[in-house]
Amino acid sequence: MKGKMNTEMGDIVIARDVLAKYAGTATTDCIGIVGMAAVNMKDGVTKLLKKENAARGVNVAVNDNRVKIELHVIVAYGVSIRAVAQNVLESVRYKVEEYTGLTVEKINVVVEGVRIVDED
Repeated sequence: MKGKMNTEMGDIVIARDVLAKYAGTATTDCIGIVGMAAVNMKDGVTKLLKKENAARGVNVAVNDNRVKIELHVIVAYGVSIRAVAQNVLESVRYKVEEYTGLTVEKINVVVEGVRIVDED
């Protein structure tokens, strides 16, 4: 289902893909996140997605203009997963609610892997 708002001038409809893109971009902007993960359920293989494909690591459900988001992420080695996940939760909730006007009901952060980040 799409997010839908009624205004005095008409309806605003936001596609789930747009919500996923916002959530994915907000996630990859957080410190400690290497990127989004695409999971091949058949093989159980996790693949790091490029930033332009960040929405593929996001599952979005909309029900009565309340958004549920599931983020599949890869974190940097050596960071506090709890601190990074908390930062992601706050950032994604704020950005999605601020930019869309919809209420984020729930966000799940699924850590699919850890990567050593080369600092060059």
